[in-house]
Amino acid sequence: MAAEESTISYQQLSDLEREFDDVETEIIRQQVQLTKPLFEKRQNVISQIPGFWPLVIEQAPPDIDEHIQPTDSGVLLTHLTSLSVSHFEVENGGSGDPRSVAIRFEFAENEYFEDRVIEKKFWYRRSPKDNWTGLVSEPVDIKWKEGKDLTEGLLGLAKAVWDEEQAERANGDKAMKKELTEKQKALKAKIDTIGLGGLSFFAWFGYIGERISAEESRIATQEEKERRQRRAAGEEVASPTNEDEEEEEEEEGLEIFPLGDQLALAISDDLWPGAIKYFTQAQENDDLSDANFESDEDIEDASLPESEDEDERPSKKRKA
Repeated sequence: MAAEESTISYQQLSDLEREFDDVETEIIRQQVQLTKPLFEKRQNVISQIPGFWPLVIEQAPPDIDEHIQPTDSGVLLTHLTSLSVSHFEVENGGSGDPRSVAIRFEFAENEYFEDRVIEKKFWYRRSPKDNWTGLVSEPVDIKWKEGKDLTEGLLGLAKAVWDEEQAERANGDKAMKKELTEKQKALKAKIDTIGLGGLSFFAWFGYIGERISAEESRIATQEEKERRQRRAAGEEVASPTNEDEEEEEEEEGLEIFPLGDQLALAISDDLWPGAIKYFTQAQENDDLSDANFESDEDIEDASLPESEDEDERPSKKRKA
């Protein structure tokens, strides 16, 4: 049965949805301010619990765990000492977007890299091309020790290509369509060689997303606000459309961690606020595992001959 015609346009519905989004953004802003003291208190407490964050990572939900390779686990479960999330654009009274986050990892000295702190920032921005909104970032290089690069050179290439792009943008060369540079060709070849199946968690530090500067986002946000005001006044105003799809497809082909924004949200919106829950689950699972082991041991003991000497019985193995 066909829907009856309506005087309400798709754009009106879209504008109404954005009003809800504006309110949710302000709620997040207030929530950040209200919960900041609690998170600081929690951080002081859990810093006194040895191995807290490795246990949390061990219980990470599937949308995080699926990105952690066995070799990554050797680093995260052994050398990670702290993890924290900050809404850096608003936490100190700033007027930026509360959805921008910085995710900070702290490590003990280890055989993989020199860095003791690796932090990745994500900015919430609006595209001037098609009004898209979401998280964008910049590659963060890691100082790998010789022969220990878990990304197999992928992260370093992504950072080199990014630096090259920024130099082009500064020189005004971005406007001219060009073939891939040698660094871009090398990055694309490396992406094709590794494939997404064997991608290291640490490649996530190379995620970029949409190439949108702070100024471009500011202008796009102001223009969108003006369009909504004009539509509210009864004017017919079209939203921007993307005319650079070919360029975007090229940039997407050079993205080393396509789901980087989703992983950032999983960490900032789930793992970070739910850290105590995941730690508790890890403890419960550990206790359950020990209980099952002891139960199995009782069964084995019952099957031993009564004349067997106590010292000859197998001793209980401790979990590593």
